[in-house]
Amino acid sequence: MTRPARTRGVGRTAQQYDPLGAMGSRPLAIVLGACGVLWALLVSVFDRDVVGSPTLSALTVLLVATSGAVVFVASSPFRAPFPRWAFVLHVLLLAVATVTSVAAQWGPDRSALNDFMSLLAATGIVMTAPYRPWTDLAVGGLVLAVVTGASWGIAASVFPHHVPVGVAAFLAAAPTLVLTSASAVFAWTFAGLAERVQIRAGSYSVERAERDGIDASVQQDRSTILARDVAPFLAEIRTREVITDADRARARAIADGIRRSMVADADRTWFEHAIRTEGGAGAVVDDPDGLIASLDADQRTVVRTFLRAALRASTVDPAGFRATIRRAEEDMALPDEPSVSGKRVSVAIDLAVADSDVGIHRTFDPYFAVLRVTFPDLDVAVRPSALALRFSYDQH
Repeated sequence: MTRPARTRGVGRTAQQYDPLGAMGSRPLAIVLGACGVLWALLVSVFDRDVVGSPTLSALTVLLVATSGAVVFVASSPFRAPFPRWAFVLHVLLLAVATVTSVAAQWGPDRSALNDFMSLLAATGIVMTAPYRPWTDLAVGGLVLAVVTGASWGIAASVFPHHVPVGVAAFLAAAPTLVLTSASAVFAWTFAGLAERVQIRAGSYSVERAERDGIDASVQQDRSTILARDVAPFLAEIRTREVITDADRARARAIADGIRRSMVADADRTWFEHAIRTEGGAGAVVDDPDGLIASLDADQRTVVRTFLRAALRASTVDPAGFRATIRRAEEDMALPDEPSVSGKRVSVAIDLAVADSDVGIHRTFDPYFAVLRVTFPDLDVAVRPSALALRFSYDQH
């Protein structure tokens, strides 16, 4: 099964622009989620000034823990990008937890310190800031702020305590509003800056850089042929008075060698050049139709970076590298993305790696994270002494 690449530009997240940065910030989201669950548990057990309902208190803690688990699973770099359904579920769980928290301590609650859901709803938006666009963050935060304000406002109206109902509702929603604004500004600013950086970088495109590299390699190969074969032959011929049949045969052999070299250079793709440059002379590239050339600039950058890291790794045998590129048999859109027209290309890369599963993950996990964002259908199979990657993309 193949799936189209995600559309670029509108709605892209910090995780999609900087998958390694999002991978580095994931521990913060995990810590925030764990601390929230621990705080909710301790307050529910030891710091309630209203007896309320222990069952609803337990349900609140369970909902908070479930929302944290959703973020933990969906923020994994190997499931990137963070799906919208996970964000919606996360917000829904926090909203329900907010209501059950107020219901659990229904009564004349006089201490704001044990109203933990007001702050946990706010930090719930912060946890997802690197993973969703600013519009989703703003809508989700606004929903939580409304639920929080309405819940505490209703409680304040039933059990008044020297504070107007409107003020109580606003104070309850304020943390969520503030942190939601900060998260949305971060996501919007990051995406805008990253987009401008990409536009500026496009002035000297990856295609041009690769073409220059291939041209330089071709020029070097031809210079080697001239210096090794042609120049000595011409110098030898100049010293002779008669050209023999053997000289003519040698000249034809040299000409045939130059012709074969020029044909090979013409047929060589950027992919093969990249592999050859990194020492993969014995690697096998099975791409009879030259489909790998249809990758766009961003995709080429990611693939070339992985190739460089893989072929330079001390545990990888370049001779055991094999890449197979074919037209995909099936064209299917992602569930939450519009179908993208155009033919699909499937890529299979197999490497021989003299390392354990853990060692392979330790070496290549950051590259898998970047590949996963660029090619959402990436499938990685890690086995002892072997690594296999499968992904597809739309032919450009």
